Amino acid sequence: MTGPLPRRLATPVAVTLLALTAMLTTEEPAHAAADRVRLGSASDVTRPSWQGPAFTMNGDGGVVPDTMTRAIDAIRGSTGDLDVVVLAGSAPTSGSATPECDTVMALAGVNSCTTWTLSTASDAGNAQLNADVRNAEFVYFAGGDQCRYAAWKGTPLEASVESVVAKGGGSGGGSAGTHINSSIVYDACKGSVTSAEALTAPYRSTVTFTTGMFNWPNYANTVNDSHFVTRDRMGRTMAFVARAIKDGLTTNGAAWGVGVEQGGGSLFIDKNGLATEYGQNAYIVLGDHQPEQATPGKALTFSNYKIWRLAPPSTSETARAAATTGAASPTAQPTPTSTTAPPNHVGRRAAPALARRSPTTHAAAPTTSQP
Repeated sequence: MTGPLPRRLATPVAVTLLALTAMLTTEEPAHAAADRVRLGSASDVTRPSWQGPAFTMNGDGGVVPDTMTRAIDAIRGSTGDLDVVVLAGSAPTSGSATPECDTVMALAGVNSCTTWTLSTASDAGNAQLNADVRNAEFVYFAGGDQCRYAAWKGTPLEASVESVVAKGGGSGGGSAGTHINSSIVYDACKGSVTSAEALTAPYRSTVTFTTGMFNWPNYANTVNDSHFVTRDRMGRTMAFVARAIKDGLTTNGAAWGVGVEQGGGSLFIDKNGLATEYGQNAYIVLGDHQPEQATPGKALTFSNYKIWRLAPPSTSETARAAATTGAASPTAQPTPTSTTAPPNHVGRRAAPALARRSPTTHAAAPTTSQP
């Protein structure tokens, strides 16, 4: 990431005039640098129990209706309504001040959706913000700059988001919001990195991580990446996995890289850790007990990786897999080539009978890198 901070990525969604007139909208004055806009009911839902947790991980900033609907239905048990909060570190560049909530409010089972835009790390202590989050059943992190979200580590806001998941709600996000929901966060606080850069020098200064923030059930030892195919990010995800293992950032000597493509790509993850892809390509990269793979001053080698390409729900409700074969150069991108048994869960040891294989080369051209 160089130059100005990247602008928040968001996809505006058109809503009908009837839906707009039926929707109560409340915009309140800024609290310090925090702005609040609430759509829907002015009162939160009260209910003794919820059926989650459930999670969505999107390849770009916008809400994906298919996975958001599944998360909403899983959390509410397909009955009643719930409340959603959207957290953003910067204002959207679209015409709407609430692009994520515009999409959410068009879905069944939603009582309200509140967008909070926080411009400084100190905003994470805002009392109204934390009350809104704790009273919600799903928290969505917008696209933008994940370094701003990492600055919320150890704040009341982190604890408030964790309380939502703990009560059976959910969390998710897109682009930067996807990054922050993994247990090992590539935070981009010292700039962005391309696949070629990360593979040839995995210890370069721009490869930085935040850990110990969110540790969601069945999602341990994960490092997320977004805009995965379009921005040619398989290589850097493999570098992140190698670094996580070498640096002892994992709890069991293995790390999972989870890459999701943009343009409607999304993962839905249920309370049992079962991952299902929607929209576009999603990949899971497993680096297993090879801490010597990442060494300062040396390019990466790939002696012990397994890579799966997840299947869409129309094929299977489980996460089916494709293992890789061949060899990779430091600037090459791997792609799956053969079918094998599925890894049923993300963040758990999966498909232990798989042979250890190396990734194939892939000639995708790199694009402009963003976090």
